[in-house]
Amino acid sequence: MTRTDLPPSFDERATLTTFLDYARETAREKCAEVSADDARRSPLPGSPLMTLCGLISHLRWVEYFWIEVVFLGQQDEGPWTEEDPDREMTMAVDIPLADLLADYEAQSARYRELVAGADLDAPAVRTLRDGTTRPNLRWILFHLVEETARHNGHLDIVRELLDGRTGS
Repeated sequence: MTRTDLPPSFDERATLTTFLDYARETAREKCAEVSADDARRSPLPGSPLMTLCGLISHLRWVEYFWIEVVFLGQQDEGPWTEEDPDREMTMAVDIPLADLLADYEAQSARYRELVAGADLDAPAVRTLRDGTTRPNLRWILFHLVEETARHNGHLDIVRELLDGRTGS
């Protein structure tokens, strides 16, 4: 996939999906050529979950939650538990970064297909935490752009603190 933020057309769907793909590709780019040890290391003493592996795992599972669980209404089989609500990040230190990135790419491709034919106004099957609001696909895609872009900032900081690499 070519990393670009320019959609093939400037309609709403193309803009939303292009920016989401761009943010996904940026996250992957932030992890390029990092050592296996650095990928698992948190350079932020007060934030032990802030690792490249943890952040990529989190992004993968965030998309799972919003697309499969909220939008499609499937059973939540995410890794989180009451005892470890951030398990998608804690478990990631035991998984090679290459595997996490491959899984994230596979899930991104799957979600790209799942939403391609869905109406942007289609409401989610499940409600938000308030128990009444059912966001539409448009809101979910926009939220995923925001979530991924925000965590790209975290990836920026972590990567620079690990080995000095900036940019992308």
